[in-house]
Parts: sequence; C-alpha cells; structure tokens
Amino acid sequence: MTEKTYNVLFLCTGNSARSVLAECLVNDLGGGKWKAYSAGSHPTGKVNPLSLEVLSEKGHAINGLRSKSWDEFALPDAPKMDLVVTVCDNAAGELCPIWPGHPSKLHIGFPDPAAAQGTHEERLAAFRKVYAMIETKIRALLAVGMDRLGEL
Repeated sequence: MTEKTYNVLFLCTGNSARSVLAECLVNDLGGGKWKAYSAGSHPTGKVNPLSLEVLSEKGHAINGLRSKSWDEFALPDAPKMDLVVTVCDNAAGELCPIWPGHPSKLHIGFPDPAAAQGTHEERLAAFRKVYAMIETKIRALLAVGMDRLGEL
C-alpha cells in the first residue's frame, strides 16, 4: 500500500523570501511524504537573492525557484492542496482564493527578512535567522503530521 503524499502551499505577500524558504525546507525534509509549493498574493516576480544565498549555503537546490501568484494554485488543473500555510501576517489577513479540495489552513507568522536594513552581512544575518525559525516550525509540522496540526 502506498503512503499518501501531502501537498502543502506556503503563502506570503511577495513570494520572495519566507514562503520560498519554507517550500525548500519541506521538500528537502519531508522524506517524500510531503510536496511543498509557494506563492504570493502580490508576487514580486523574483526570489530575493538573499533567500537564494541562504538556501544555497544550507545545501538546498535553488534552480527552478520562482515568485508566483497564488492564482496558479486555484486553477482546476493545479495540484490539490492538503494544507495551506500563511507565513506572513499580511497574507493571513487577505481574502484567499477558494482552494480546490478545501485544504486545512494554518497560520505561522515569521518576521520579514526582506525588510532588514544594513550591510549585506547584516541583511544576510536576518535571512539566516528567519530560515532557522522556519526550519524549527517545519520540523515540528513534519513531526506532528496532518492529524495533529492543532498542536503547532
């Protein structure tokens, strides 16, 4: 008997930092039991270069990552989501599309590393910090699974 693969969509406003970091973490840590996607309500059109730098440092594949609209995932031929997770407070408060299949919803807010000011190293440190925060929550999500989301 084949084990179910859960599809999870991470949403943020710009889909350039937090949601992309979460997407990569789930895809690398999910052990084939989880498939992650990311999107934004108002995508910037490109992944933040500091997101790509941190992901590369941590050994994640970055080819093919792109900033995209959440509208792609509301289309009839889009992958059916089991879980939709907002990772920024703005996206959590926005009126989301109707998701096919009526997935579970969860909000786990993180600070926006793209808002960090300072030198390249100071801004990169902000991305590393948020990456670590997201990794902690992703590991918890994967550990509790779909049946116990309320424990997060």
